[in-house]
Amino acid sequence: MSAVQPTTEADFWQRAIQLAKNGQGWTSPNPAVGAVLVKDGQVIGEGWHHRRGELHAEREALADAARRGTDPKGSTIYVTLEPCAHTGSQPPCADGLIEAGVTEVVIAAEDPTEKTRGIGPSRLEAAGVKVRWAEEQAAEAALALIQDFRKLALTGKPLVTLKMAMSLDGKVATRTGDSKWISGQESRALVHRWRAEMDAVAVGSGTLLADDPRLTARHTDGDPVRQPARVIFDSKLVSTPGAALFDDIGDAPVLIIAGPEPDPERAAPLEAAGAEVIPVAGEGSEARFRVAMEALGEREIGSLLLEGGPNLAGAAVSGGEVDRTEIFVAPVLLGGGHSATEGPGPELMEGATRVPELRVSRVGQDVLMSSTIRSW
Repeated sequence: MSAVQPTTEADFWQRAIQLAKNGQGWTSPNPAVGAVLVKDGQVIGEGWHHRRGELHAEREALADAARRGTDPKGSTIYVTLEPCAHTGSQPPCADGLIEAGVTEVVIAAEDPTEKTRGIGPSRLEAAGVKVRWAEEQAAEAALALIQDFRKLALTGKPLVTLKMAMSLDGKVATRTGDSKWISGQESRALVHRWRAEMDAVAVGSGTLLADDPRLTARHTDGDPVRQPARVIFDSKLVSTPGAALFDDIGDAPVLIIAGPEPDPERAAPLEAAGAEVIPVAGEGSEARFRVAMEALGEREIGSLLLEGGPNLAGAAVSGGEVDRTEIFVAPVLLGGGHSATEGPGPELMEGATRVPELRVSRVGQDVLMSSTIRSW
C-alpha cells in the first residue's frame, strides 16, 4: 500500500499507474496493468499484473481487499486497461468484478486486441455496472505503459527502441572499432535497467565480433530481473558458439537472424549450442529488417532494444521501423572513426526521419536525448 493514502481521483490514477509499472519487464506478452479499488473515498484494495500467467490487476485488487477484510460490494475500481472478458490462463476480470459487487469501473485505456476490445465494458454495463473512461491525462499515462503490447497487437511487430552512445562529433567507435567506453558508468547502468524491461536486445554480427557482449541485464541494484532474449543479426552466420552470450543461454535465449538460406554447416553448431537460427528473406537490408521484426513478433517479442551496429541502425531507421530513440552523447571528441548509422539513407532531407519531440536530460557527464517517433 502507498505511504500516503490517495484521496482524490487524480491520486487514484497516480497510484494505479505506479502499481502497473511494477509489472514492466515481467508480464510480456501481456500488458502491464494496475488497479485501485476504492470505497467511500478510501482505498480498500490494490493490485497489478505481476507476471504472465498470474492474476490480473483487477483480481489482485479484489484479493487484496479480502486480505484486508474489506467488502468490495458497492466499490469503484480504477484500472489502467479495460477488464478482459475471455478465459485464458486466468478467468475473465469483468466477471470477477460483477461477482464481487463492484458498482463502478473507471478505465484509462482501451485494449486493442479483437478478443478483448469493448467486450469487458459491454458485459459490465449489461450487468448494471457503471462504466466510464478516464480523462486525458490518466489515459495518456496508461497508454504510455503499454506501447509494446499495443504495437504487437496492432502490427504483429515489436516496439523498437534505438539506443546509441556517441561522441560529440557523432562517432560510436574509433577507426579500429573500439567503443569501450564512450558513455559513462551511469549511462551504462541505465541501459542495463532498460534491458531488464525489454523482451529482447539486438546487435549486428560486427558488434558481436568486435565487443563479444553478453547483452544481459546486470548492475540493476540487486533486483531480480527477467533477462531479455539476445538477437544477433548475422546474415552470413559468422557467429560461433564461443561467444560470451552462449555462456548463459539457459537464462537468456539467443536468436540469430540469418540470410534466406543459412549454411547448414554454420547453423548446426549454433543450434547445438542452443540458439535458434531464423532464416529471413528480403531484397535489401531494410526489407530484411522488416521481415525480421515480423519473425520476432511471431515469437511474442513485443519490445526490442536495438543496441549496436551502424549498419543495423541504418537499416532500422531507413526502413521506418524505429519507434523510439535513446541517444547518449558523451563529452569526448574522436576526430574520426565509425559513424552512428551507415547505409544509403535518403537522397534528400525531405526523406529524413523527423523526430516530433526531443527530450534532453543529463545522465552523469553524458547528455541523453530521448524521442518518441510514433505512438501506438
